[in-house]
Amino acid sequence: MKSIYKLWVVTILLLTMNGAYAQLKKGSILPDITLQNDQNVSVKLQSFKGKVVLVDFWASWCLPCRKANKSLVKLYDKYKSKNFEIVGISIDTDKDKWLKAIKKDGLKNPQLIDPKGFDARSAVLFGADALPASYLFDSSGKLIAINPTEAQIISNIKK
Repeated sequence: MKSIYKLWVVTILLLTMNGAYAQLKKGSILPDITLQNDQNVSVKLQSFKGKVVLVDFWASWCLPCRKANKSLVKLYDKYKSKNFEIVGISIDTDKDKWLKAIKKDGLKNPQLIDPKGFDARSAVLFGADALPASYLFDSSGKLIAINPTEAQIISNIKK
């Protein structure tokens, strides 16, 4: 009886660990998740399928993220009309600080929030365990690069 109990405990632990450390890999499909945007409207991540999509994980308290936002604003302004979208996902736990950062950084691209820090379902699903973290999907919704360079992003937009 003890061996059955031990087997059951090990099985549960393995299943839990597998879910806790799930992360997207190249070739994965754009996840079917819905988050609130900065206008308090539910947005499906898959609604951006059909475009080259850069999913950018960030937070208002992350200085490298805020610095990267400056480059992302320029990239978005230049390529938004070329079937390209940047979707920001914040893991901020303070919605007011997130909204202030969006305004201060001049972010015009879609901004979503999953307000549970690194425990946020989206961060776990993507494997975003450090910030900033970005994931590039092609127009079919397939993950083609993790933390791509600007040159990689532009190359995929121009395909």
